[in-house]
Amino acid sequence: MATHFIGDTAALTGRTLRHVTRSPDTIITTAVMPIAMMLMFVYVFGGAIDTGSVSYVNYMLPGILLITIASGIAYTAFRLFTDMQGGIFERFQSMPIARSGVLWAHVLTSLVANVLSLVVVVGVALLMGFRSGAGVGAWLAVAGILILFTLALTWIAVIPGLSATSVEGASAFSYPLIFLPFLSSAFVPTDTMPGPVRWFAEHQPVTSIVNTIRDLLTGQPVGNDVWTALAWCVGILVVAYAFAMATYRRKIS
Repeated sequence: MATHFIGDTAALTGRTLRHVTRSPDTIITTAVMPIAMMLMFVYVFGGAIDTGSVSYVNYMLPGILLITIASGIAYTAFRLFTDMQGGIFERFQSMPIARSGVLWAHVLTSLVANVLSLVVVVGVALLMGFRSGAGVGAWLAVAGILILFTLALTWIAVIPGLSATSVEGASAFSYPLIFLPFLSSAFVPTDTMPGPVRWFAEHQPVTSIVNTIRDLLTGQPVGNDVWTALAWCVGILVVAYAFAMATYRRKIS
């Protein structure tokens, strides 16, 4: 059964990946907005923000990476919505394949596409002066957190992708997720914020994830934020997966 699921998922992932390779503009579009934000914040606002001894591009890159993921998963919802409207799901149901493999194919394709977008963004950050003294272990830890965050948000994207009634509705859910890093420690230290905003910023998931990635990239000791970040990522992933599968079962029943 496990071999059957893996083989079906691999074949279906190949199908969705071909769709991405035929329209590489989706990866470029995903990376353009975060890169534009990075240029604006570093060269327009960066000089007015005190981040101590850390250069501003180093300080804000973790937040930009999360925005890149949040904007990229909108395409996952779009591709799922397109498949639903095109009747491909009904065709898959008539075939002897693992039903959950259809969703996992879209999720894994999202993961690959987002990793490529993240590589592009990091490349531009290097051209802008980003430097890191992190070792291989720290970089692997950063990659692991970003992958976990991508999976969590992608399973959230599956829900509107399956249940939306229009293309706009399928992708509109990503806007609050893109905005969330602005109410965190991603771009300015939280101690500069007024009371209620500061409380929200310090207790929402993005801040702990950003702080953990920033500490890893700058070679600083990672405190309790890493456990909070992992708890948020795993918690969101589990809940989103459960809701996505429930939505899928209703759709195909």
